[in-house]
Amino acid sequence: MTTLGKAPPPSTLRLAILLLAAGEGSRLGSVPKALLKKDGESLLQHFYQAALALSPVQFIIVSGFHAQAIEAELASLKCDGDMPIHLVLNTHPELGQSSSVRIGLEALEENYDVVLIALCDQPAIGQKEIADLLNQYELRNAGQEMILPMVGEQRGNPVLFSKKVIENILAVPGMVCRPFMDEHPELVHIFSTDNKAYILDVDTEADIQILGLQRD
Repeated sequence: MTTLGKAPPPSTLRLAILLLAAGEGSRLGSVPKALLKKDGESLLQHFYQAALALSPVQFIIVSGFHAQAIEAELASLKCDGDMPIHLVLNTHPELGQSSSVRIGLEALEENYDVVLIALCDQPAIGQKEIADLLNQYELRNAGQEMILPMVGEQRGNPVLFSKKVIENILAVPGMVCRPFMDEHPELVHIFSTDNKAYILDVDTEADIQILGLQRD
């Protein structure tokens, strides 16, 4: 069982990041979850700063229902750093998260070793949580190509995938990560942890209150 502490040493892996931010936030009254704020920063800004510290070679954000608001926030963030950011629009976000995953994967360039697929509504995910996933990838057994955090019996996010696996997924029309993982459990390295950051997300108004978030 992994405990909270300092982040492991920096990884030499070439990291690509895919952040999913296309949802409507319908249970919150059509609110862009990425723009909810914690301590004066949007969740998008918080994640951006965590990612920036890890020097990713790609950072792709998939937007959808709230594309204009996400783009405006992203424009302000790009002024603060030089990390390459690629905003991709899901023109049919009503098809669900899997459609955004596929669009994001298809937008990846070739210069990466692993890709982190993250959700925009996890306020406790920071540099340490991402670094721990990269460390688990370095420690994985031969043949394991995906790192899945598990808190007790609950699957967490983000999830880390090797370039090899992403290429296999993209070779199958319509395939995305979750069903591929379920079909190939032998390729999954389970990262058992007590760090609840991996399972904390925002679905309801109660979650906003519990996690100490604010709307604009």
